Amino acid sequence: MRLKDLVILITGSTTGIGACMAKLFVAEGARVIIHGRDAKRGEILLEELGRDRAAFVQGDLADPGHPAQLAEAAVRCFGRLDALVNNAALTTRADLPDTDVEFFDRIVAVNLRAPLMLIRALLPALKQSQGCVLNMGSILAHCGQSNLVAYSISKGGLMTLTRNLSDSLGPDRVRVNQMNVGWTLTENEYHTKIGDGLPPDWPDKVPQYAAPSGRILQPEVIAEAAIYWVSPASRPISGSVFELEQYPLIGRVPNQENKAA
Repeated sequence: MRLKDLVILITGSTTGIGACMAKLFVAEGARVIIHGRDAKRGEILLEELGRDRAAFVQGDLADPGHPAQLAEAAVRCFGRLDALVNNAALTTRADLPDTDVEFFDRIVAVNLRAPLMLIRALLPALKQSQGCVLNMGSILAHCGQSNLVAYSISKGGLMTLTRNLSDSLGPDRVRVNQMNVGWTLTENEYHTKIGDGLPPDWPDKVPQYAAPSGRILQPEVIAEAAIYWVSPASRPISGSVFELEQYPLIGRVPNQENKAA
């Protein structure tokens, strides 16, 4: 019971990595507030988790007023808050010519503005519990793909947010850390690649340079890693930004030579 009696809010947690974290956190003794736009998915997961161990708040973080509303509702659910996981993110693709002001603003609103405003709104509760924030970033924050320019920029900004707030909130005993997650096999990622024209068994045929182990990351691996960072075991560490991937990101050049030669 590594998270016994902790109360944790996870944004964007009705599917994928967020849902996996919610299940594992409850199994480790936490009470969780799950969050998302889809009420049906939220209610289904709530029933699975148990209404005595979980609550669901519906809403869209693109709405400027929603972070404050979510913060108020989350604290009201169980009367306190020990940790915030900023997991919600939009991953909509667009290269530079297709990234207009409206598109860019929506990506940044959800991926960067909302985490900042949530931390701001929850700061009194986090100070009271001497709690922590775990921001879910991406390895694309370091550069990214040409068709994910807005997403990559938003995750780069999240790294600066993490470091800045960890410094300023340290005297309040509020910790802020970030996991930059690599390629992960969520339901959404699976169906995205199917839409790209890959075969149904594409996860079994990932090239070795992208997955040296033979398979890309699973949501359960990410959720397991998150337990340490939202638990008292990681106290007093703050300001850490680190990668979860199968290979080094810095200086790596995949071997293009013919290994049979």
